[in-house]
Amino acid sequence: MRYSANDHVASSWADLQELLFRDTWDGRLGRFRSPFVYRGQRSRNYLLSTSLQRLGGEFGKLEHHLLRNFRKYARDTGPLASTDSPWDWLALAQHHGLPTRLLDWTYSPYVALHFATDDLAAYDQDGIIWALNYVRAADQLPPALREALASEGSNVFTSELLAPVSDSLRNLEGLQAEPFVLFLEPPSLDARIVQQFALFSLMSSATDVLHEWLASRPELFFRVVIPAALKWEVRDKLDQAGITERVLMPGLGGLSRWLHRHYAPANR
Repeated sequence: MRYSANDHVASSWADLQELLFRDTWDGRLGRFRSPFVYRGQRSRNYLLSTSLQRLGGEFGKLEHHLLRNFRKYARDTGPLASTDSPWDWLALAQHHGLPTRLLDWTYSPYVALHFATDDLAAYDQDGIIWALNYVRAADQLPPALREALASEGSNVFTSELLAPVSDSLRNLEGLQAEPFVLFLEPPSLDARIVQQFALFSLMSSATDVLHEWLASRPELFFRVVIPAALKWEVRDKLDQAGITERVLMPGLGGLSRWLHRHYAPANR
């Protein structure tokens, strides 16, 4: 993949900090408050295709069946056991690995940086962090959705805020002919959601591809490239700062993943 005008290649750890926190000063508040959400990927060749789209075939027709059967057979859903919200069920399905139209994002550039450097097998490849301006993206929502956000004084949805405007994926797509993306904060399903400062992007149609949508809206995003040669330094400094699987994925699984990576030899 070639570099574009929206790509910024980090030349050092210090340069990476400048790039990750670029354009986060809010003059109205006199504070650094980022309008971006971030997504880290281990290879800069990765795009923003959803797990549903990567399923292949007639995936758009399969979405309803996947969600219907997930809900039918789901067990031990904890706080969602009695909910009828399709948005809560969609978030739960994504969180547990079902192919959906959702994509994982985070408010934390360091969490995104973790996921760009957590796979030692990809240290021969440049990593990438996507930064998407969710505040400006909300300006392109259908009027009913913009009004709902304005009434709440928010830029992202929760299931409670979204449900009165749209009660299904089919209804959501019918709100506007032009494709759009909204951001959905999931309920606190477990500590992993909380620790990762997580939220999801949701395209209005299962077949719309977010990176293609962004290609005609370059003002809404930028990308930070982490060169392969810089990954070990980034990884070691993230570990020292406490951005590890042990913290971001609480439990024995996360602890084991952290220890496995922490004690692996560096193939420099």
